[in-house]
Amino acid sequence: MEIVNADIEKYCELHSEQESALLQKINRETHLEVLMPRMLSGHLQGRFLAMISKMIRPKYILEIGTFTGYAALCLAEGLVAGGKLITIDVNEELAPRVNQYFAQSDKASQLNYINGDAMQVIPNLKAVFDLVFIDADKKNYANYYDLVFDKVSSGGYIISDNVLWSGKVVDVNASNDVDTVNMLAFNKKLAQDNRVEALLVPLRDGLMICRKK
Repeated sequence: MEIVNADIEKYCELHSEQESALLQKINRETHLEVLMPRMLSGHLQGRFLAMISKMIRPKYILEIGTFTGYAALCLAEGLVAGGKLITIDVNEELAPRVNQYFAQSDKASQLNYINGDAMQVIPNLKAVFDLVFIDADKKNYANYYDLVFDKVSSGGYIISDNVLWSGKVVDVNASNDVDTVNMLAFNKKLAQDNRVEALLVPLRDGLMICRKK
């Protein structure tokens, strides 16, 4: 199920800032050479993430789920001088590709790519994050949220991707699907968490934006 009409999405892309040459390259090569290319954030969502980051001006960003690095580079656009983005992914096969892309970025010195299990890596991180982007295995979304919460600054943001789950969250026929059930529980958890202000945005496959009070 497409959440947004394809023609409307294309119109929005045409009237938004265009991708950089590097982002265009990652977008193209991911669709040509990598399995499940739909996992890539893409043009419109990428520009949204970049805009949010530039508004926040974070010193430290944490991304959980790197894939081919597209969203990380978008988020890094808002880093202040001396800031750092840490991104974690368990997929070893994609590591050389991600490192190659990051090396071509003008933010290369501010990017720290960790190839490993986020559940094990996060507890050892010492930074206080101004922005966290969760976009990894959906069954652990709630666990990632709980792990990072105390590491997020007051007024900081946690953004979670794919929270509309291709529209299945409102599809009664998908109510017994395990992944859908997990996403429904996650969305309810965040909406009812009085420690944050929550906003679910129907952009692409859904973004849950939480601001820590």
